[in-house]
Amino acid sequence: MPPIRLPEPPTGLTGVPEIFEEGVYGSIRRAVVIGNGFAGAENQCFGLVRALGLSARHTPYRVTRPRGGINKWLHWLPVSLHQKVDYLLRQFWEYPRFQMTIKEKKVTPFSAEKTGLSNVLEADAKQIASMARDTFEKKGPLLVVASGRDTIPVVSSIKKLAPENVFVVQIQHPRSRLNRFDLVITPRHDYYPLTPHGKKQIPWFLRRWITPREPPDEHVVLTMGALHQADSAAIRSAASAWHDELSPLPKPLLVVNIGGPTSSCRYGADLAKELMAMLHNVLWSCGSIRISFSRRTPEKVSKILLEEFKTHPKVYIWDGEGPNPHLGHLAWADAFIITADSVSMLSEACSTGKPVYVIGAERCTWKFADLQKSLQERGLVRPFTGNEDVSESWSYPPLNDTAEAAERVIEALAERGWTIRT
Repeated sequence: MPPIRLPEPPTGLTGVPEIFEEGVYGSIRRAVVIGNGFAGAENQCFGLVRALGLSARHTPYRVTRPRGGINKWLHWLPVSLHQKVDYLLRQFWEYPRFQMTIKEKKVTPFSAEKTGLSNVLEADAKQIASMARDTFEKKGPLLVVASGRDTIPVVSSIKKLAPENVFVVQIQHPRSRLNRFDLVITPRHDYYPLTPHGKKQIPWFLRRWITPREPPDEHVVLTMGALHQADSAAIRSAASAWHDELSPLPKPLLVVNIGGPTSSCRYGADLAKELMAMLHNVLWSCGSIRISFSRRTPEKVSKILLEEFKTHPKVYIWDGEGPNPHLGHLAWADAFIITADSVSMLSEACSTGKPVYVIGAERCTWKFADLQKSLQERGLVRPFTGNEDVSESWSYPPLNDTAEAAERVIEALAERGWTIRT
């Protein structure tokens, strides 16, 4: 009996049947992004999806915690329990009256990014898993990308409910049971607590709650910093979009990005005054300076710099009005000064290969001090002292965490017999 031969695929035509290509069952052509309401975490998901070529074919979801009032002190609860507690308070104690009135710290709204996802569906593990199973034959496997502690229960449930239909990537370390995910992407400093020095800083009875349980294995992709969307294509596009405004500025252009204090990197007006004095010291070597604040920047910090430099001819401070210049700054800056608290802004700036100076690194504690040490040892950043000549440039191999993480995802998919189809 002669061998059975499949017909040759048609040539020169679009819409070639899947059987002649990778096959629908092995081609990932869509993704789900599950966020936690924080731009820093969600931006990492978008960055990875973009690097995989799926930015136009992803569906955003969000795991939402109750906010406001006493909820500020309930974030230690699992998110599902937190939601139930919030519901009971609203039902039985007239929650709007029961809420404590809290005066929020006013932040100058010079946001460098939009606040992640907006107007999206609440993530439902059963619904997403059911969708992945029901559409598998027609649309192939589903890539699930999530970031942040609150997304872990949802994502692990999706993996449990549809193990043959999804590939799950969790960004930021989940601390334990890594087999709940297909891949974990996390910065190296998340493993600082396992170092001899790190162990000395943690009481033994707290270690299981705030440290990874074991060293990284094949499930783990280690990065230096945070994933992001500021790849070379985005920066080239921004260079063109901001050409008319930024290219005529006198050189060198120094961009100053200011975040806000965190529990592991505390500062206030004292750092603002220190930065103010240092900027005066380097002004002679700058053609132009552009300053941006983040949503987290306290008013007492921004006010000091605004009052000092608002009339200086070399200095421009973005007031939050009009298009966001963040990507334009990455494209056109000759050097950066960045506060040590923002891993995202440092990661983006270090992807350019341009000089990055850090202020406030000595104020960081715990694993974030370890991050600052690692960035300096790799030659990616230098401490800002106020004695620099900004016109003297220096460089380094650009940080490429997002692209490298995407390559590891592709390799892990290949081991499963799946590919990304863009």
